[in-house]
Amino acid sequence: MREYYESQLAKLNTEMIQMGARCEDAISGAIQALLENNRALAEKVEGFELEIDQYERDIERLCMRLLLLQQPVATDLRVVSSALKMISDLERIGDQAADIADITKHVSFREYAGKVHIKEMAKAAIGMVTDSVDSYVKMDAELAKKVAQADDQVDDLFVKVRQELVELVRTNQDMAENALDLMMIAKYLERIGDHAVNVAEWVMYAITGKHEKLA
Repeated sequence: MREYYESQLAKLNTEMIQMGARCEDAISGAIQALLENNRALAEKVEGFELEIDQYERDIERLCMRLLLLQQPVATDLRVVSSALKMISDLERIGDQAADIADITKHVSFREYAGKVHIKEMAKAAIGMVTDSVDSYVKMDAELAKKVAQADDQVDDLFVKVRQELVELVRTNQDMAENALDLMMIAKYLERIGDHAVNVAEWVMYAITGKHEKLA
């Protein structure tokens, strides 16, 4: 019985990795669509949202089976219940990546290239998502704490992007509409960072039994 239980926990880890990887794909794809003005890629990214939603449902069912049928011991109970909380944040990350992709279909980034640090912000946010899921799979408290520390970088980049957009609009009013769209993209990236921190906080709960704010 324990061997079967261990196999199901391993399956849970695999599906969490796959869900996290698809979230990373969605964010990077959305930003690539923006940088390349690639409508087809933006639409593909919007399709990723459906896959991420399916991962959420599949993982939720797996967790419920583990909780109801296997009667896990305290440590395993925290691991499984944390996964249930984490998939909600990962699903929201997928939603926000899809929102970014939708905006990219209506905005041209070419005139902002080299002037607005959206790409750098996206890279930092993707790194947070990767590390948050890895910290769960490895049960690595230090990596979870690193996610919270990286949130400061994302927040700083958000402020920088906002300042850059304000300055561009100040010098060219015709850029206002596109600048507003880019501001929304930056806001979604900031929220993705916040969700990654939430994931890391649930990892810390799985490890320590305490749910505390990391950032």
